[in-house]
Amino acid sequence: MFHISEIFKVAPAQFTTQLQEEVYKVLGQLKIPFERVETDEAISMDDCVLINEKLNMKMVKTLFLCNKKKTLFYLFVTTGEKPFDTKRFCETLGISRVSFAPKELFEEILRTKIGAATVFSTLADWEKTIQVIFDQDVADNEYYGCSDGTTTGYMKVKTDDILKVLLPYSKHTCKIIKF
Repeated sequence: MFHISEIFKVAPAQFTTQLQEEVYKVLGQLKIPFERVETDEAISMDDCVLINEKLNMKMVKTLFLCNKKKTLFYLFVTTGEKPFDTKRFCETLGISRVSFAPKELFEEILRTKIGAATVFSTLADWEKTIQVIFDQDVADNEYYGCSDGTTTGYMKVKTDDILKVLLPYSKHTCKIIKF
């Protein structure tokens, strides 16, 4: 049976990663309210179904993509049920072919492991190497469900707080596309 804790509105007592600690520190500084749960390790979108029910929202799917030379990086945030179409993504942005970034770049650039890709990785990307791309369907949702930088912590935040407060704080712009 998949474990999901009660809903918390405060940061965890202990942090498992540096990014997770930074997430809650910044949310506090920016006075961004959140609800969160602690879970067994959740990696796939199927694992997120129960989390969605508990937090009464829909978890986003965050993909970490790069060009062939691994010099351009994209954090693409879309809905969980949409399949990813590389050709369509590239055509929409007018860019060359992209692929999924390798495991070692998750740890180096996003400061997470595979399964925990999150918009909060922009907090660790002060060089602004990541281009943030949102699916219009995600931008239109009132709430944004995502990882807190771990595969065992998930949260619900207002989407406007992500787009209008967090991303400007991290000095990242966001391109919104119809996908």
